[in-house]
Amino acid sequence: MRYWWVNHKQTSQYEISGGFLWSPMYKADGKSNYFYNTLRQASPGDLVISYANSQIRYVGLVTNFASPAPKPPSFRQAGENWDKKNGWVLPVEWRALKTPVFPKQYIEVLRDTLPKKYSPISPVTGKGHQGVYLTEVGEQVFNVLKVGFVSEPIAVFFDENRKDKVLDDIDFAIEKNILVDQSLSETVKQATISARRGQGLFRKRVSEFEKSCRLTGVDTPELLIASHIKPWRVCETAEQRLDGANGLLLTPNADLLFDRGLISFGDDGDVLISNLIKELDLRKLGVEQACLQKVGGFHDRQKIYLEYHRKRVFIGGV
Repeated sequence: MRYWWVNHKQTSQYEISGGFLWSPMYKADGKSNYFYNTLRQASPGDLVISYANSQIRYVGLVTNFASPAPKPPSFRQAGENWDKKNGWVLPVEWRALKTPVFPKQYIEVLRDTLPKKYSPISPVTGKGHQGVYLTEVGEQVFNVLKVGFVSEPIAVFFDENRKDKVLDDIDFAIEKNILVDQSLSETVKQATISARRGQGLFRKRVSEFEKSCRLTGVDTPELLIASHIKPWRVCETAEQRLDGANGLLLTPNADLLFDRGLISFGDDGDVLISNLIKELDLRKLGVEQACLQKVGGFHDRQKIYLEYHRKRVFIGGV
């Protein structure tokens, strides 16, 4: 388990009510930002302190890995200068504290436990650092600030039904935009929406490139899922969402690993494995040996999408 702290005065009301954290992938100048990349380092079961308006009113449990996603519709005018199309969304189940905690009151105790680099607050004044979003803090920091926190195990308030709600909300908003897009025919609109679930025209087109599961070799159609390589929600056009080259046929276990960014594929067919997935889990899923073998080469059009998956979806080396 890792412990995190998020400074999000500007967006806290939307993120708390929506059950997530979101950041753009890059700064406005296109450069990388440490505090955005940390969303990809958080794992299910990690704890997050919510800091806004000089106080801590919520503590959260990370319920899934971060996924590429456009700016949530609920943000409205917040972050007008952020990239609206390319971001990370991290599902978090939030719980309100019985009594708000003011870190400034504990600064004498906190001072020596705050991280030397990327501290969320000033060790001198106890005020929040501007420009810091999600940053890791040690267990000691969390323990000091646990004064007033809920006493029951944090997993008690985890709602399994909300785990993917934030992603579903974003997808539904995209579907609404597709339905009112006057540049698309009704046939294309319906095909594009069906493609989100790996159905219809998209599956047919993927089958023109793929005949079996890339990882396991299973070729029974009823056991295969047509999975997008570049996620449906971050595709820029209907053409990308319906492009057969933007898909693989995968068995459910392989699809879950690929979708969560726990595995990816090199252009030459190497299987890339995230350090966040345990070897024992791969063995229990029945794919340990398959992950050690090459899966065959890819079409040049597929390689374009695979590059995106390796850079933006695969959780490796972050």
